[in-house]
Amino acid sequence: MAKARRKRTGPVQVGIYLLQYLAARSFAWLFGVFPPEQNLRSAETVANIWARFNPERLARATDNVRRAFPNLSNEECVALAKASVRYMFRTYMVDAFQLPRVVTEESWQRHVDLSNARPGTKLMVGERPAIFLGPHAGNWELLGFFPTLMGFRMHALARPLDNPFIWQWAIGLRENRGMKIITKFGATEELQAIIHNGGRIAFIADQSAGPDGIFVPYFGQMASAYKSIALLAMRYDLPVAVGVALRTGNGFNFQIHTVDIIQPEDWRDHEDPVFYITARYTHAMERAIMRAPDQYLWIHRRWRARPKWERDGKPLPERIKTKLRTLPWMDEAMIERISADTDQRVKERSSGAA
Repeated sequence: MAKARRKRTGPVQVGIYLLQYLAARSFAWLFGVFPPEQNLRSAETVANIWARFNPERLARATDNVRRAFPNLSNEECVALAKASVRYMFRTYMVDAFQLPRVVTEESWQRHVDLSNARPGTKLMVGERPAIFLGPHAGNWELLGFFPTLMGFRMHALARPLDNPFIWQWAIGLRENRGMKIITKFGATEELQAIIHNGGRIAFIADQSAGPDGIFVPYFGQMASAYKSIALLAMRYDLPVAVGVALRTGNGFNFQIHTVDIIQPEDWRDHEDPVFYITARYTHAMERAIMRAPDQYLWIHRRWRARPKWERDGKPLPERIKTKLRTLPWMDEAMIERISADTDQRVKERSSGAA
């Protein structure tokens, strides 16, 4: 594994990291004493307190919801944002530590419903290498480690945490479940070896790629996405599967959905395969989130990076509209919504600059 590039830290910062690590380990131990269902309720209480003292972050989540669902009232947007924050705390405070204890090789059939995952499981059991994607929705950790319970080796690409102590702990928890974690720094050679050996690679693919990413539609707005997934699929002729593991009820029960599988023949003759693959898997993630929008992390800065034309104060270019029309699921109403969102953002940027 290539070593992650980390910022140099002095003794004070190392001490802070160590205290954070000890606090996290103590917190995990404390939660392990109580029943998982009680911990889920406790996490919601902590989330409500956090939201009260972090109004700017709740406002960001609410704004993201408002732009994604323009037909919702302000009260509905706030309620969905708060529900998302509660779900975030349940995921990070409880699921991350207790899910592996609850969902095991012996018990997974009581907790995981695969009835809507057949296309993905079929791809999983095949001998062909493949790429598996998912958004920060439902339980993305389960989506990654669950196949290992059935004997499949999964390789997940991840960005290292700033705290090296917590990062090594997190890696240990994941790799003990049978996952192989690859850092994003210097991963090219490892990915090539995995593919040549018929392996399976997993990505959480709904993160912003910054201003230099490729911009594709996402909830009626242009959003930056990484080109690397499409380029990897094209270089090795790989299928790309998009799935999500959504919680059902208030306990540790989940339903895994295969939302879409993009086969090489789907994009091979497209005039811009990178744009098509990226736009299609992003559209599939949007469809996954729509199944349970309260289980998505709306607090993410998903739309923070803006395309060049927007930064230059220009409307949606005609060439981009032409490219959008090549996507089978897009219609003129969707394109008009994206165009209107661009105009609104340009107006907001202009007002802010003034």
